[in-house]
Amino acid sequence: MLTLYGFDVSNYFNMIKLAFAIKGIEYKTVTLYPNQSAKYLSKSPMGKVPALETEQGVLTETNVILEYLDDNYPDKPLYPGNTFEKAKIRELVKMAELYLELPARRCHPEVFFGQAVDDLTKKEVKRALCKGMEGIARCAQFSPYLAGKHLTAADIVFLYSADLASVVAGKLFGLDLLDMAPSAKQLMTQLNQREDVIKIAADRKLANIEFNKYIASLS
Repeated sequence: MLTLYGFDVSNYFNMIKLAFAIKGIEYKTVTLYPNQSAKYLSKSPMGKVPALETEQGVLTETNVILEYLDDNYPDKPLYPGNTFEKAKIRELVKMAELYLELPARRCHPEVFFGQAVDDLTKKEVKRALCKGMEGIARCAQFSPYLAGKHLTAADIVFLYSADLASVVAGKLFGLDLLDMAPSAKQLMTQLNQREDVIKIAADRKLANIEFNKYIASLS
């Protein structure tokens, strides 16, 4: 059986959980936080989560794991279509990661943990998030999903990237980030009404208690 390493507060971990749920794949989880222990580094070379243990070995990096799952469990594909259509899905995945998730992460210390971020970083993040969402708006179809009529990996990554990016944009800059992409709010509402997404959100809320204790222990 596949084993997923990580914790329920991690948006990347939850991307993989949602992929499992959509595809109906059985798996087990091992709850842990990113770390540099020799034992975990033997599985995850950078000590990151999520990591997926398979019969052949361990895989890291969320987009790699999503593609692995789609190759090995082709029912309910996350990258449907011809080679160009699959490439467009990968393009949207990469855009959500590079231009929403990663810039917003630079301001997580202030938004979620009360640690001040310098003004230059905030200025760069604000510009990057606005540019990123506008770029996604130009690339995505929103009919009703990002890549068309089917839910794909792009929607999974967008869901768990745009949610946190929107919190950062709202709290630090007073911006409604989703307003910059027509139909983005409708898509987020539709995705958040799914039973599997609701279950993942409940798991995250419960896990956040222990996660806050873990963060406190580091200070």
